[in-house]
Amino acid sequence: MNQTEIISIFTKKTLGLTFVLSAAAFAFAQDKVGVSGTVVDKSNQPVAYASVTFSNKTSKLLSDATLTDEKGNYKLDLTPGNYDITIEAIDYKKSVINKQITTAGSIGALSIEPEATSTNLKTQDIQGVVITATAKPYKVELDKRTYDPSQDIVSKGGNLQDVLSNVPSVSVDTDGTVSMRGSSNVRFLINGKPSALLGIDDGANALQSIPADQIERIEVITNPSSKFEASGTAGILNIILKKSKKTGFNGSVTGTLGYLPQTNLNTNLSWRKGNLTWFLNGGGGYRESKNTNRNNATFFNAANGGRTQTDQESISKNKNNNYNVSSGLVYDLSDKTSINASGTIRTFESDNLGNITYDYRFLNAPSLFTERINTGSNNNLAFQGDFGLDHKFDDKGQNISLSLSLQSNRSYNDTDVNQITNNIFELQNSISQTTRNKTLVGKADYELPIGENSKIEAGYRLDINNNNYDNDVLERYSPFADFHYLNNFTYNANYREMFNAGYVQFKSKIGKLGYQVGVRNEYSNVDIQYSNLDSATKNIDNKKGYNNLFPTVFLSYEITKDNQFLVNYSRRIDRPRSWFLIPNPSYTDNQNIFEGNIDLNPSYVDSYELGYSISKGKFTINPTLYYKHSTDDVKMLVYSDGGVFKTKPINLGTNDSYGLDLNFNWDATKWLKFLGNVDLFGYKNTGIFNDLSVVSKPVPFDGSGFSARARLTSTFKVDKTFSFQLQGFYRGGQKTSSIERKSMYALNFGASKTIWKGDGTLSFNIQDIFNTRAMESTAYGDNFVRDSYMQWQPRQFAVSLTYRFKQGEKIEQPKRKKDVNSNATGDDQQGGPM
Repeated sequence: MNQTEIISIFTKKTLGLTFVLSAAAFAFAQDKVGVSGTVVDKSNQPVAYASVTFSNKTSKLLSDATLTDEKGNYKLDLTPGNYDITIEAIDYKKSVINKQITTAGSIGALSIEPEATSTNLKTQDIQGVVITATAKPYKVELDKRTYDPSQDIVSKGGNLQDVLSNVPSVSVDTDGTVSMRGSSNVRFLINGKPSALLGIDDGANALQSIPADQIERIEVITNPSSKFEASGTAGILNIILKKSKKTGFNGSVTGTLGYLPQTNLNTNLSWRKGNLTWFLNGGGGYRESKNTNRNNATFFNAANGGRTQTDQESISKNKNNNYNVSSGLVYDLSDKTSINASGTIRTFESDNLGNITYDYRFLNAPSLFTERINTGSNNNLAFQGDFGLDHKFDDKGQNISLSLSLQSNRSYNDTDVNQITNNIFELQNSISQTTRNKTLVGKADYELPIGENSKIEAGYRLDINNNNYDNDVLERYSPFADFHYLNNFTYNANYREMFNAGYVQFKSKIGKLGYQVGVRNEYSNVDIQYSNLDSATKNIDNKKGYNNLFPTVFLSYEITKDNQFLVNYSRRIDRPRSWFLIPNPSYTDNQNIFEGNIDLNPSYVDSYELGYSISKGKFTINPTLYYKHSTDDVKMLVYSDGGVFKTKPINLGTNDSYGLDLNFNWDATKWLKFLGNVDLFGYKNTGIFNDLSVVSKPVPFDGSGFSARARLTSTFKVDKTFSFQLQGFYRGGQKTSSIERKSMYALNFGASKTIWKGDGTLSFNIQDIFNTRAMESTAYGDNFVRDSYMQWQPRQFAVSLTYRFKQGEKIEQPKRKKDVNSNATGDDQQGGPM
């Protein structure tokens, strides 16, 4: 039995055992009495699926909540005592009354009144700036925007990649590349920290391994403050996973079936009693995918006027299995001190079959038809352990947070390739790559309030990352011959990075003006070691060091409580990915090869934003003007080397991007709501690549233009239990001197039905109804023109069923007054990222 099978069995048995142990938590109940009642409206008609919350006046641990059934009735068990009873329902005003519960029985009818013409508004004190807004899936805060996927019907039963496709200001390309405002240099965090869950270079596979049902919210941080790491010139996406804070035993289970074939079963469980909170998220699934790539190229020979036409098509089918389990606990040592610990295991396995065909047509020579058949497998295993301590020195907000994260990721990739030309065996490749990553992240964050409106924050962070790549490529020209190594592509490489970071920032508020100034220093050392089997290639032992200051400034001016201006500036860095620095990092398609660049350096971005937020009744709008200037910009050079296309990252010139990012919510009627995002943007690139040892003539990267991206989600509420969504997406074309990218659009549909007296939800969705989500582009080189088409996933649909069980109500954490521009993220059990 191999290691993967052991881990898979361990994961499944651990999940089952946890279910059993969690169910035993019901035994820890106090003596209670049965209480029942009815919720009615002004006309004495029953109100179905209303929320009834009993808040114990003595201890919140004795509080509980329930929902009414379709006849307006409810039942629950309570410890005798004095309770505030809160009744809430869609389209009704919230009602609060007080009752003394002494014995079992009915407490009679509780009455609530219907809403007036406007919905109830919830006022939130956000970072010292009060913003009034209705409860919506998208919320604007001072230093970030927060997206709640629970109201996203289209991605029910899906994964993180599906959810990100619906987040305003975020787009996901057909190959799984995530970008913000047109830039793919996005930094991902999970619960405020880098995570082994996202792998090293797994790309879309890593995003697909995190179920949508385990995501609490997504924080979109387009211009992070100095408290955050400076990596990610496009910004930061912080994925907050679910951790319930309800008393007793609570949880949910979601199962999904779909086509292209997919099955998923995921659960979220929690138990809270006294000073101890325990949680478990876990599950797994099977998924099939189909990727299509086409490249049609024309090569020109200036010497003899010859022309070669090449038509390439690649179709890859993948079968994936993934399992993940995450468990942890929080223990309150005292009212001011708590400790937390959690562990995560993720496994991902896939088998793929690919077929690449090349049709060569020459002007003065016979045609050639070449076929490369790829069979491959991938096995990925990730571990992560997190430990933390939070301490409050007083009740005024002085506190310190310490955390340590240990992470490990291992990936095996094996591929076998058979190449046939004109029905005659030509060659066979056997490719094996092992990638290992170990990461340590330690950090400390300290906050010191000064008076009512001011605060100093300071912190330190240590990151140690070690990536090891072991790549073997073998080849033979006869099925009966021995394999021999391709020396240039058989290598061992090690990438080690260590950086120390410290920050300090001051925030305050004068009248309606809030401000925050901060600076962050990051000192990083990078060590790259590389050796291959080619005797003509020298071994590489390259060391690089960078020391940079990253200032940030945030300003806010509050016109009224629901109307404010936001202005900010930050300096960011784009550090090259480890495999961008490794020569010849991969070899699967011998006609399209990615080359690393050991001399690649970071690029730097100065980012400016001017935002405005206003909420009027049922309409909220947030326009933001932005401008970014990048130096030593990383560009992708595509060139032809003996008929083989090569792609290489290079530092070249500058990039300027600017635009208007507009987000809005509109509750048009009681049954129709809109969530929209429009990004109108311009861009200007400069730079000419003139290394004639690589290309035959200079390659210009100069180009400018204007384009647009837009997304609109329409939610229709048929009744209190049934809703459906239509979502449209559009991305305009872009053009530079070397590449032209065509426009793209897609339409998705989702429907959701509440069943089982509010304890269940049945959902259905179709992704890409008209099968139009594909990327098309044309590349222009010094001696070629190439048209490309890529579709990462064709149209698909899924049905999911969720069952929720609960015993207690949410326990609100003690709140302290937050100051202007506060950057706290994650959840109450973790410090914010640094």
